[in-house]
Amino acid sequence: MTTSNPKKIMKQLAVKPIKLKKFVKHNKPKKRTCGQRLKKCKLCGQTHAYIQKYNLNLCRQCFRDHAKKLGFKKFM
Repeated sequence: MTTSNPKKIMKQLAVKPIKLKKFVKHNKPKKRTCGQRLKKCKLCGQTHAYIQKYNLNLCRQCFRDHAKKLGFKKFM
């Protein structure tokens, strides 16, 4: 069972309930308590390029789209 699609594996293991239970136990997503994946953009859900300063909680791209509405000005 070497595949990148977990749905395909689940379908194959559906006829073997004991092996399915073991697979689910050992391959469930890890519970996050800290790190980059814990913080998500409140608009799009992206975890990279995250801006937490001033309690914005936005990614870089969403910040650029909504900066004027939030009251930020662009200085040149």
